[in-house]
Amino acid sequence: MRQRLVRLAASFISGSSDYTLARLEFGIKFSAHGMPPTLTRLPDASEEALRVRWDTIESEVEGILAFVKRTDDEPGTAVRSDSAYLWLKRTARELDQYARALRWVLTVSERG
Repeated sequence: MRQRLVRLAASFISGSSDYTLARLEFGIKFSAHGMPPTLTRLPDASEEALRVRWDTIESEVEGILAFVKRTDDEPGTAVRSDSAYLWLKRTARELDQYARALRWVLTVSERG
């Protein structure tokens, strides 16, 4: 289980780097729209780092998804059809998938 947790954490770290770049590109291109939320970076792919920071990170991922949903719900398509936003949206979804998998593994490892 620990190996799976470390691999997922490493993937989450990689995804968070992609999100950070997408966030910056979106923020520069659409400065009037507002900056997408930040995401706390994990210092390493260890179980200890996850357990200490996970609640905060999970909350931040929820904020990122809420930002994407608000943007999707806005009228007009200029932002929603732009490649910078599509990249931001894709990285947000990837973060959500990794976050759900990490939460599952953390929960299972707590029980076992």
